[in-house]
Amino acid sequence: MIEQDTIKLLRECDAGIRMGVASIGEVIGHVKNETFRKLLADCKSAHDKLDTELQAALDRLGDDGKDPNPIARGMSWMKTNVMLGMEDSDATVADLMTDGCNMGVKSLSRYLNQYQAADEPTKDIAKRLIRLEEQLAVDIRPYL
Repeated sequence: MIEQDTIKLLRECDAGIRMGVASIGEVIGHVKNETFRKLLADCKSAHDKLDTELQAALDRLGDDGKDPNPIARGMSWMKTNVMLGMEDSDATVADLMTDGCNMGVKSLSRYLNQYQAADEPTKDIAKRLIRLEEQLAVDIRPYL
């Protein structure tokens, strides 16, 4: 049970990191404020660093991870492009990223509760990913 919950939680974290990195990549080119752009770039780097650790854990368990849900990914892409098409501003980017962070925190917290038998290092990865998302949402509030 522990190994199964560990793999499932790692997969969900993998999908979350991939979604977060892709979302940052979609919007960072629209950001005009240099400080805001740096916040996003730093968060992407932190996601990438955590992803390296996560991929090592998946490799140890012989698992390939998980891509984000294609429907969620498509809806995110559509929402991003529609909103930026209507108003291409830092406030729009901050709004989109805040929504994404909140959705990530909610999903990852649900999976952390669902896969309680996961090993502690995996739970730690999930908690650090949640903290990254929470912190980004706080850091970008001045741009809303």
